[in-house]
Amino acid sequence: MKINADCAAPLLALASCLAASPVHADEADSAIIVTAPTATHAAEDRASHTPGGTDVVSYEDYADKSVVSLRDALAFSPGIYLQPRYGQEVRISIRGSGISRGFHMRGLTLLQDGVPINLADDNGDFQELEPIFFDHLEVYRGANALRFGSGTLGGAINGVTPTARTAGGIYLRGDVGSFDLHRGLVSAGVASDAVDAWGAVSADTSDGDRDHAKRRSLRFQGNVGLRFGDTVSTRFYVSFNTIDQQLPGALTRAQALTTPKMANAGSAAGDQQRDIDSLRLQNRTTFDFGAAKLEVGGFVNAKSLFHPIFQVIDQKSTDVGGFARLDYAAGPVEATLGGELRRGTVHARQFVNIAGRRGALTFDADQDAQTANLYGEVRVRPAPQLSLIAGGVYADGWRKRRVDFSTSPANDGRVDFDAFSPKFGLLFEPADGVQFFANYSRSAEFPGFGEVFQSVGVPPVSMLISDIRPQRAWTAEIGTRGSVGIVHWDLALYRSTLKGEMLQYSVSSSIPAATFNADRTLHQGIEAGLDLDIAPWLRLRQTYAFSDFRFRNDSQFGDNRLPVVPKHAYRAEARIGTDALHVAPNVEWVPQGPFADYRNNVRTPGYALVGLTGGARVAEGVEAFVDIRNITGKRAIGDISATIDASVTSAANPAIYYPVERRAVSAGLRARF
Repeated sequence: MKINADCAAPLLALASCLAASPVHADEADSAIIVTAPTATHAAEDRASHTPGGTDVVSYEDYADKSVVSLRDALAFSPGIYLQPRYGQEVRISIRGSGISRGFHMRGLTLLQDGVPINLADDNGDFQELEPIFFDHLEVYRGANALRFGSGTLGGAINGVTPTARTAGGIYLRGDVGSFDLHRGLVSAGVASDAVDAWGAVSADTSDGDRDHAKRRSLRFQGNVGLRFGDTVSTRFYVSFNTIDQQLPGALTRAQALTTPKMANAGSAAGDQQRDIDSLRLQNRTTFDFGAAKLEVGGFVNAKSLFHPIFQVIDQKSTDVGGFARLDYAAGPVEATLGGELRRGTVHARQFVNIAGRRGALTFDADQDAQTANLYGEVRVRPAPQLSLIAGGVYADGWRKRRVDFSTSPANDGRVDFDAFSPKFGLLFEPADGVQFFANYSRSAEFPGFGEVFQSVGVPPVSMLISDIRPQRAWTAEIGTRGSVGIVHWDLALYRSTLKGEMLQYSVSSSIPAATFNADRTLHQGIEAGLDLDIAPWLRLRQTYAFSDFRFRNDSQFGDNRLPVVPKHAYRAEARIGTDALHVAPNVEWVPQGPFADYRNNVRTPGYALVGLTGGARVAEGVEAFVDIRNITGKRAIGDISATIDASVTSAANPAIYYPVERRAVSAGLRARF
């Protein structure tokens, strides 16, 4: 059934679209997909031992949504700023990470089953993390991501897929919705005493809520586990993605607020796209010696990117790596020691873009990168209620390019980086279910290929920016989390003082805006989550973020606020009913929009988006769900590609704005056999 793109109606006839999703075994009578409590509960236990902002999101937290992107999965994870641009393209920022990037991702470590999605230069495409597959997601904000070897400002997000021991049987899920959305999932798992195997296939297609925004994807996830007695076990993982996405591009302010359906004229004329084919193979082997547990593994990622934009970007990359982690616990002392090495090669070519096809070759180069880290942490409990933590991560890396052909001057070159980031923290538990924490830590973020090798100058001259430095920050954090009665809370206050933040920055009149190091900036804020289980049939979820990001006595911008992220952002959802039948109205409220430029000349308007999800058990083991977004059809600006000056007097009405999602309805079924 095709749904009207502007005002869709709920769907009732979905017998051919069934759905699967992991949930806890102790909820088997009231949910669809059954998993043992060990996977998610173990993740929650690890998070509870971290003296800082962490969160674990289970599949059931977003099962009633049409799961298009990480935004749908992490909407109620405190401290994460998420704004869709189009399709599965979403801005993800934690504590102001990567706010200068209007494309792809920077400033976060993304992992699947503990292995980085990031390429060797630490950049990546988060579209390869498909939340419809996951049992749960682990979010470690800032330096709290030390357990993943991450030393970035933003931290780490780890998506964990099920195994046949946590999600056996057959699971099906299907969605249909506005803009010709069709989406399906089939998963199955089988297990014996020594061997288990799980696999899932998903397919997705949609016309998108804007012109020139069609997308389609086909994905496979699978793993096989082997047990060799009580001491040794190993698991092999495979992940395949083919993702095709048309790019509607950014609009002017007036276009985004009045005609949000339209595509950028240049994007349509150039048939701009981002098409990804990727294959990931990985292994994790565990040796359990009781007080000590050793994990070792390796991975290989092969990826092809076809990306017509101003030119046709054609890249083929291969990344290989290995990791090891030793955990030790005996009495009041616990310790972790680990390391990781990633090495990658990219064959990067560019062509003249002829309506989305390759024209004449303009650039051909081989790019190599390496990122490695060694991390450790010691946790001592001098009293039952108090834990003291000290640790650090040493990271080094390099970026290298050899140019084989270029129609404009281009340099070969290599840049090396290294940094040590210590962390100190404490965790105080005065009563069961109540924690207070504090930590002080350093972070260091290395530039990737996009920052080291840039096109700057007029006309563009591709050159090596050899003096770009790692972005470094010291962060102080205090907070509390816990549960008492009907109240569940998560609160963190942080203050990060940065040197060399990588921003869109003009270094001189002869070099216009490109990514360079600012001098000193400040990121400080509040990350809050508050859940109220008011009654068995009424639950209220809320998150609030206060984000104060600004320059500090900068020679160009003084104490101006940094653009992109609003000062206040609030989300709430009230779940009314039981698993037999429930509805959940929700709201996303940005009282005042962020600045669009570094000169603080243009601010976007605030907005409130109202939505509704719901679900019902239609048969034993089968549930229906519905997801209605932007019910009022609000027109507003969501994400921004920041610029130096967005005022029309100095920049002729720049096309840097992405409208919020238009009104849409989707519905589906999920079932377990």
